[in-house]
Amino acid sequence: MDKYLIVGLGNVGDEYELTRHNTGFMVLDAFAKASNISFEDKRYGFVAETSLKGRKVILLKPSTFMNLSGNAVRYWLNKENIDQSRLLVISDEVALPLGQFRLKAGGSNGGHNGLGHIQQLIGQNYARLRMGIGNEFPRGMQVDWVLGRYSDEELKELQPSIDTAVEMIKSFVLAGIDVTMNQFNKYGRGSKNR
Repeated sequence: MDKYLIVGLGNVGDEYELTRHNTGFMVLDAFAKASNISFEDKRYGFVAETSLKGRKVILLKPSTFMNLSGNAVRYWLNKENIDQSRLLVISDEVALPLGQFRLKAGGSNGGHNGLGHIQQLIGQNYARLRMGIGNEFPRGMQVDWVLGRYSDEELKELQPSIDTAVEMIKSFVLAGIDVTMNQFNKYGRGSKNR
């Protein structure tokens, strides 16, 4: 059976819930809810499993804290014997406006601590979905911004993109990275009118 590892980046703990840096967790929570599965506390993270048309999908929310995310990713890839081409990592991205997203087959970490640590351990040859959180912060205040909570208005604006990201995960598993990039990147933000 083909296996896929879908990783949402974030920080564990109530104080980080609904913060911008936890957007990856939020996408996985939405996917799990839509699939009617729940996360279990396992080694290096919270894990949920489902299958899509005979393909096994493992969702991972690392419990290592953001800057050590690579430990969890590497462990679960090895444990489940999953090829890196079947890894998708979902992270927040300050360089994109809130509600926009960008799917890429590989590339640099863009200064993101979680992606940086993953890259240190497994290289940069893996798919990543970057979810825009905007950058409406004064110079030097990036940490406060990414660790700040979304307002209710922002969550409303973000929701269509989270819904779209759930569809993108399914497409990644069923159709592959290239088809998914072609289909979704042209929209660049969540939209009900497809």
